Amino acid sequence: MGKKHINAVKNIDSTKAYPIAEGMKLVVENAYAKFDETVELHVRLGVDGRQADQQVRGTIVLPNGTGKTRRVLVIAKGDKAAEAQKAGADHVGAEDIITKITANNWLDFDVCITTPDMMGIVGRVAKILGPKGLMPNPKSGTVTTDVTKAVLDAKGGKVEYRLDKFNNIHCILGKVSFGVDKLVENYNTLIGAIIKAKPAASKGTYLKNVSVNSTMGVGVRVSQMMG
Repeated sequence: MGKKHINAVKNIDSTKAYPIAEGMKLVVENAYAKFDETVELHVRLGVDGRQADQQVRGTIVLPNGTGKTRRVLVIAKGDKAAEAQKAGADHVGAEDIITKITANNWLDFDVCITTPDMMGIVGRVAKILGPKGLMPNPKSGTVTTDVTKAVLDAKGGKVEYRLDKFNNIHCILGKVSFGVDKLVENYNTLIGAIIKAKPAASKGTYLKNVSVNSTMGVGVRVSQMMG
């Protein structure tokens, strides 16, 4: 470990759960990389994701965005294709896009949105998009007739939260350059959505562990309450 990382470790008590404002301040102050580090949220939930009635998944638009530029592909035809272009989608197409993905393994986008009537052809590339987390899904708002809203949300800071196989959720909260107040506001919005998504079948402690960190920084445990 480098000297800066060792110093950062000394500044953070790993046995303590900090109030979110204090914890976020530690994250920002101890980010030592020369680039604008991303700030991440990690939540361990007391659920069993193997059970269908204990799944936790949803989307939320962060009030201050994520600080990342997202390239949006919309697979649509006619008026919906025109709507997508007007909304600012980076790529718009139909069968031509499917051919491009199939023939060239083209994946030059971060979000794929489509209309319900196009799911038949989008299904042809499910095996390519699925493993990359790019397959449109109604639960994430990427299969919709409201193309304008979907594009604007994707461009404006929408994040998807979902369980991994270890019952953890990992999400981006923003950039260190946002400062403490904006990062805390994003945190409150996201953790509030995760709390609201608690499955009725979940028993016992729901939020088992919550931590935040910057890309290169040390993880900081935070209290489970919004702040």
